[in-house]
Amino acid sequence: MPETEGSGALSGAEAEVVDLCRELIAIDTSNYGDMSGPGEREAAEYVAGKLDEVGIEPRVLESAPGRTSVIARIPGEDASRAPLLVHGHLDVVPADAADWTHDPFSGEIADGCVWGRGAVDMKDMDAMALAVFRERVRSGRRPPRDVVLAFLADEEAGGTYGAQWLVANHPELFADCSEAISEVGGFSLTVEDNRRLYLIETAEKGIAWMRLKARGTAGHGSMVNDDNAVTELAEAVARLGRHEFPVRLTKTVRTFLEEVCDAFGIPFDEEDPEAVLSRLGPIAGMIGATLRNTLNPTVLEGGYKANVIPGSAGAQVDGRFLPGMEEEFFAEVDRLLGPNVEREFIHHLPSVETDFEGGLVSAMARALEEEDPGSRAVPYCLSGGTDAKSFQRLGIRNYGFAPLRLPPELNFSGMFHGVDERVPVDALRFGARVLDRFIDMS
Repeated sequence: MPETEGSGALSGAEAEVVDLCRELIAIDTSNYGDMSGPGEREAAEYVAGKLDEVGIEPRVLESAPGRTSVIARIPGEDASRAPLLVHGHLDVVPADAADWTHDPFSGEIADGCVWGRGAVDMKDMDAMALAVFRERVRSGRRPPRDVVLAFLADEEAGGTYGAQWLVANHPELFADCSEAISEVGGFSLTVEDNRRLYLIETAEKGIAWMRLKARGTAGHGSMVNDDNAVTELAEAVARLGRHEFPVRLTKTVRTFLEEVCDAFGIPFDEEDPEAVLSRLGPIAGMIGATLRNTLNPTVLEGGYKANVIPGSAGAQVDGRFLPGMEEEFFAEVDRLLGPNVEREFIHHLPSVETDFEGGLVSAMARALEEEDPGSRAVPYCLSGGTDAKSFQRLGIRNYGFAPLRLPPELNFSGMFHGVDERVPVDALRFGARVLDRFIDMS
């Protein structure tokens, strides 16, 4: 699948990053969360082959049939330093081709972009890492310290068969790593033509996917029933879905808002932090969700016939809590549920937060500035979750840094799990250049 649009005369990682991304997208790794998808095996074998081709020895690990991850270690100049972990996931959320302008598993280039499921989440970063380290090994350029590359299964369903399994069963592969970079960070937010903020993820909300159950008295639908499980559940779900948590400015969120206000030349109003959101364009929704804890009912289950009152009813809820707010979050959830609705976890993963300081952060900022003199690196909190939650258990400091210089009109946050997911070709090449510079500085 050779690149066909805007190829030009390129060398190094830039010469192949676009084709690597397209070829990865063309491998369907849809994760339905119930083991019914194709799995990551084909993509893992592709990655392993690309690493082996240049002399990087891959280790292929399978947690369950088809749920495959690839790990490789690249020796650095200074073996006494703690290694850097660079990780990405190979699975993607499902996509219905009927909804898309271009087939989501074609990797087609159109309008200056690579289209397809995974273009930004996150086969773009997988391709950048492959391209950069393939070129570095070919040219004999060793990184300053060891680098552990990890291409992982199952991130889109919480990492049970990927990062979580690896941390639990093969911690020795990562245990000496001190820092890590991965997805949903390093992308640009345009302030004006020659000035851009680059958002580095230093925090992410915790995940509480919960299953609710109400029990009652089963009976005939024509009878009066004051112990109706469906009614009890519906009222609890409505309370959860309509509840608005108070604003809580964490360290990362406060710093981000202050940086944005400074960049746009507007005052930061601590009493009305949401006023800043209008300056953020399409990412306002993602940033707005980091001002408070959130709850969203997503699934309702109950009954099997119109004239039968069931003995139980269930629901599923997506809860997200800010760093440091977990205890407060669950206390409010239980108050809203009331005494007659039980909850259990589908997935419960911690929040993540680290400081926006140190040599790795400086390396990110310098690498961006060398490719984009109008850049300014700022920390932000992700409203979703990544495999950083698993690696945090090993004491690894995690950052989102998959660098992309984006056109201001592109709804980047809307690409994640959305229809017509795509990444600009120029942004992929920019990312490969920045990542290569960053590795030299890290």
